Amino acid sequence: MIQNNELQDEIGENHIATSAQNPVRDDAFDVSDDDKIELIKKDVENILRTLGMDLTDDSIKGTPNRVAKMFVKEIFGGLNPNKKPKASTFDNNYKYGEMLVEKNITLYSTCEHHLLPIIGRAHVAYISKGSVIGLSKMNRIVEHYAKRPQVQERLTMQIVQELQIALGTEDVACVIDAKHLCVNSRGIQDIESSTVTSEFGGKFKEESTRREFLDYIKMETKF
Repeated sequence: MIQNNELQDEIGENHIATSAQNPVRDDAFDVSDDDKIELIKKDVENILRTLGMDLTDDSIKGTPNRVAKMFVKEIFGGLNPNKKPKASTFDNNYKYGEMLVEKNITLYSTCEHHLLPIIGRAHVAYISKGSVIGLSKMNRIVEHYAKRPQVQERLTMQIVQELQIALGTEDVACVIDAKHLCVNSRGIQDIESSTVTSEFGGKFKEESTRREFLDYIKMETKF
């Protein structure tokens, strides 16, 4: 029989997610960012002290504060709904009816199972039904949802769902190709492997449209 901690490791390694939403408590933002930083700072101090580190050393004494600020202000800043970018859209006055692809969007996220980096590229496309979105907004949407403890499958879905809402169309697709340092730097330590996830909506479920998108980003239909 698998014990609870073993089961949690099994779930982590298999990248199972419980929903398309991040598991955030209802009271997650009752505490201010400054208070969160102070609380996390103490937790990091305890971790380092438990590991045997000398927190009086000049090189490490500022680490707890740096880590706490990084968690709250940077790499997990996308958890805060107030930081969600405004997805400004415009009328498609050019009547452009073909696919628009924004590829090779740099992606930095954090695996929620081991709190190690996920580094890769996102490729996003849509077909307008009357509205278009600023190109930089597509990058910002990717960045916002990436700045959370994440599962790559969920992240891919969230990007597509956000653009579908903003653009008023199901015709949105996203492919992410990323390296997980929980695989590359620990455990199996396979530095060559990467993970590819995809989400296709509307017309992108059709073979011809999906193939056109994958041709643009130079990926084969093998996933």
